[in-house]
Amino acid sequence: MKILQCFVSKCRITAVLLVFMTALFVPKAGAAEPLPVVVTLPVLKDFVAVVGDAHIRVSTLISGSESEHTYTPKPSDLVRIQKAKVLFQIGLDLELWVQPLIENADRPNLPIITTSKGVSLIEGGLVDGHGHGAANPHIWLDPQNVQIMIAEIKKALIAVDPEHRADYEKNASAYLQKLEKLEAELKRKVAPLKDKRIITHHPAWPYFAKRFGFEIRSNILTQIGSAPSAKKLGILIRQIKKEKIRVIVSEPQLNQKIPLILAEETGAKVVPLSPLTGALPGTDHYLDLMRYNVEALVNVLEKVQ
Repeated sequence: MKILQCFVSKCRITAVLLVFMTALFVPKAGAAEPLPVVVTLPVLKDFVAVVGDAHIRVSTLISGSESEHTYTPKPSDLVRIQKAKVLFQIGLDLELWVQPLIENADRPNLPIITTSKGVSLIEGGLVDGHGHGAANPHIWLDPQNVQIMIAEIKKALIAVDPEHRADYEKNASAYLQKLEKLEAELKRKVAPLKDKRIITHHPAWPYFAKRFGFEIRSNILTQIGSAPSAKKLGILIRQIKKEKIRVIVSEPQLNQKIPLILAEETGAKVVPLSPLTGALPGTDHYLDLMRYNVEALVNVLEKVQ
């Protein structure tokens, strides 16, 4: 009898434990699934993930190692867009490849949020068949522009998911404080430099240069997808020597051969910077990317002055 009572007691305890464990690991009824969101660039993925946090599931079409100008969409991109509730892009004719992708995905009513809305633009971009029109699209390389972009992202997420408005507003506000702190930190690092002149790989850096006080003397490329002519290289070499420019910026998304040739011919130093997150070690997030770009450039400029 005692053995039977003990067995029954153990069974009851086991049953209680099973009920408790089930309550822990089974999702609550009616729990909302994260909102599927697609972005064109990895830097936008970082911004949207910061604002949306656990309420969204965001994927990027470009990983960061490809050029934002000449990206060729993959079949998997089509699937992402078919499932997305909203798509975020820079605009300004940067992602000319995305509209055909949306059409092929048969998503004519997909909400498309252009995050450059409201940003004060700088004229001048590429001038080839992929051109950007009058405005340079690399707006995110200025932290103050990112503040405007974050506001657009917050507004868009609230529009498609008003239930979590308070969280989106809180997350956006916290990130804006980090942006302001970062900008002040980086400006302090640039301030002691006497010579801030640079040659850049392509016109990705005017917003960055304007915000932090660098002076872009020329660009190696004005046409993505083709090498500069011998005449163009000759002009650059003479300019670098005459003006005694000491630093050339290269980008991992572009051919490294030309910056290295210019450096060999002129004695200038090459420093790799990236306009996109994830292309260089330790730059998976925007704040880290900006810190890396400024610190790497400052370190080289300090050595050559």
